[in-house]
Amino acid sequence: MREGRDGKFEVQSSKFRKPRTSDLELFLVAPVPPVSLGYLAKNMVLKKKAYRVIGYSVLLLVVLAALGIGWGLQSQSFAEDATDLYFKTPGIPEGPPAPSPQETVYSRIGSFDSRLVVWFVTQLHTYFGGFVLALPIFCVLLEFLGLSSRKPELALRYDGLARDLAKVALLALSVTAVVGSIMLGIFLYFYPSFMRYMGGTFKTFMPVYAFVFLGESLLLITYYYSWNRLTEPASKWVHASIGLLSNLFGTALLLLANAWSAFMMAPAGVDAKGQFLGNGWHLLHSALWNPLNVHRFLANIMSGGAVVMAYACYRFFTSKTEKESAYFDWVGHIFLFVTVIALLPMPFAGYWLMRSVYSFSQSMGVTMMGGLLTWLFVVQAILIGVLFLGVNFYLWQSMARLQGGERYQPYYQVLLSVFMVALFVWLTPHTVFMSASEVKAMGGASHPVVGNYGVMSAKNGAVNIMILVTTMSFMYYRRANRTMVVPWVTKGNILIGALFFLGALNIIWLSVYGYYLPAKLRVGLSSPQAATTLTVLVVGVIINRMMLKGALLHGPVQWGKISLRGMAGLFGLAAAFTWVMGLMGYIRSSGRLAWHVSELMADVSPWAFTPDFAFAAKMVTLNMMVFWGAVLALFWMCQRNQSSAMGEELAKEDARVLAPSSSQEA
Repeated sequence: MREGRDGKFEVQSSKFRKPRTSDLELFLVAPVPPVSLGYLAKNMVLKKKAYRVIGYSVLLLVVLAALGIGWGLQSQSFAEDATDLYFKTPGIPEGPPAPSPQETVYSRIGSFDSRLVVWFVTQLHTYFGGFVLALPIFCVLLEFLGLSSRKPELALRYDGLARDLAKVALLALSVTAVVGSIMLGIFLYFYPSFMRYMGGTFKTFMPVYAFVFLGESLLLITYYYSWNRLTEPASKWVHASIGLLSNLFGTALLLLANAWSAFMMAPAGVDAKGQFLGNGWHLLHSALWNPLNVHRFLANIMSGGAVVMAYACYRFFTSKTEKESAYFDWVGHIFLFVTVIALLPMPFAGYWLMRSVYSFSQSMGVTMMGGLLTWLFVVQAILIGVLFLGVNFYLWQSMARLQGGERYQPYYQVLLSVFMVALFVWLTPHTVFMSASEVKAMGGASHPVVGNYGVMSAKNGAVNIMILVTTMSFMYYRRANRTMVVPWVTKGNILIGALFFLGALNIIWLSVYGYYLPAKLRVGLSSPQAATTLTVLVVGVIINRMMLKGALLHGPVQWGKISLRGMAGLFGLAAAFTWVMGLMGYIRSSGRLAWHVSELMADVSPWAFTPDFAFAAKMVTLNMMVFWGAVLALFWMCQRNQSSAMGEELAKEDARVLAPSSSQEA
């Protein structure tokens, strides 16, 4: 019996299945999964993977529940009233106090630096956790795109990609559970006092965390193994809803995990001694919880999308046939746009987080952005600027796939010039960490001229201009292989040009106006700047889409025809995304300096120092390489023995469009 494969991805018994004689068919699909020894063996292997995931989930559930019970038994009850450190509300202490430096215990293995092990394993778990939380989101989005698509071949392609990513997510979940268990064991051994305090404080949420983790695992297993069973139009929507519910559990898991990180930086729900006051919402809802949730959610999308992009680039460079090149070019293109969607609001999310840090502790904010960690933010700004530059470069290189795209090449130099000016303003620091002699020689902590470009109003203006340039590049890309036929083309172009010009002018005016305002008022200018950018972006894209209605198509997208420079740039983007995520984690943790929990529990271990940038860069790079190697191995295990996704049908599709034709696609 014949089993159809979607190339790299298998889609069996799908509602998107077409007759084998259809010219639009991209995949050959068997209507009923074949019952054979090979099929049974394959199912047994998949079931073993599912049992492995369930086993790890149950193991983690038991460990967390036991820890929660143990810490709960150790907690004490106090009769006196106390006041919440952050919310200033009274309460009765219910949890253990933060251990004093004399009470803090650190287990040691000779002179070995245990914090390096904790750093390595924790960052690796963060990478895998973000990847596992991002993949189901991608799967559901792709499945909904397939359900809403009117093109059978495109719907089948989306569905196949989603199914395959779900397989990778299922296997990655087991790896994440293993790494998480190792991380928990390392913390318990090397930092018993810290874990006893944190466990006693968060004991109420430990069973909740375990339940949510187990729920996400079971839902993800159900989501993947019901793919071939829920294939009818109505049941297909039910299947997508299961995936959506799995993502809700995953998001809840992220929120609970962020509560620990936010509490360590900005404790709330406890008194001056660190004792829990009984209000669980206050314990979760610290000063940094909400901005940290948004920031890490976007970072997970970026990091997960970057990994898929890197894999697509690798398969593109190693492909042996044109159909393989075409498919992996398409995969890289899809996930670039997914990643960019998360990248666009990331500067504003980062600004919200740092503004919240300043509001909670000005000394912590100065340390991170005007003191010891200043240069890390300069590097971070450079990398974010490189990300936006790489996105623009990829979009302009992608025009090689589109017939007629060469007519927009002259505009690239203009946009690039505007972008580089904004980039230099964006990466300019206001103050840097200097010695007393250097401050005296310069006449202050900031440069008398260049330092003006480092104020937040200027930086926010610069990043908003970069976003507008990226939006303009996207609009040119959408127009590249089309000729607009609406009668108001000229008026539409004038309207879009005026919209972008006035938007940029307003952003620049607000940036300059910020120089004449006090710092506490200047920070408020970010809101009108962001509102201007959002308005221009949304209205401009809508007008451009309306102008493309009924446009004449010069030819279809020639997937696989992108230049090698474009795919190399995409691979560099993927590496930068992952590296930036690791650097952000280091900056956030280093902001606490010599505190396990800010102002409550001091870090008096022999390794209580803040590593310099060179050391941090090596650690982040090492973690990124290990993570990428592990993830690429997961992809290889899930995709072996599968052929490319696009066959001769793609060439047939291309051959049908030889002259401009009417298209409703925008």
